[in-house]
Amino acid sequence: MEVKKVLEKLIVKEIMTKNVITVNPDEEVVFAFEKLMKYKVSALPVVDGEKLLGIVTASDLGHNLILDNYTLGTTVEKVMVTDVACVKPEETLSHAIDEMYEHGSEDGIINQLIVLEDGKIMGIITDGDIIKALKSL
Repeated sequence: MEVKKVLEKLIVKEIMTKNVITVNPDEEVVFAFEKLMKYKVSALPVVDGEKLLGIVTASDLGHNLILDNYTLGTTVEKVMVTDVACVKPEETLSHAIDEMYEHGSEDGIINQLIVLEDGKIMGIITDGDIIKALKSL
């Protein structure tokens, strides 16, 4: 089967991770990074209750922690990305991949999209989720 057709048939909600690990904006970055490592995830949506405020990634936090760019007590709210790339659960995998490219820098992609429906986090879809879905075909 042609790849484009496969990507058009797969739906985000069928392959997304549903139990999303999140972080509060007042969490210190060192503890947020610890959470990323503990749960072996690449990103944490930053939430206030159910409201999505931003996102922090393992690569951003890890890089800045290694370079000692944070002062003691720096909170997630001060370093999170607020322009969060999102997709709806009913979108196709093809659309999700397009969004990953659109929000990436230059020739790169972003590694995850938050899956939102009516402002509520329904899941997260990562490059790893996409690879697993394609491998299982």
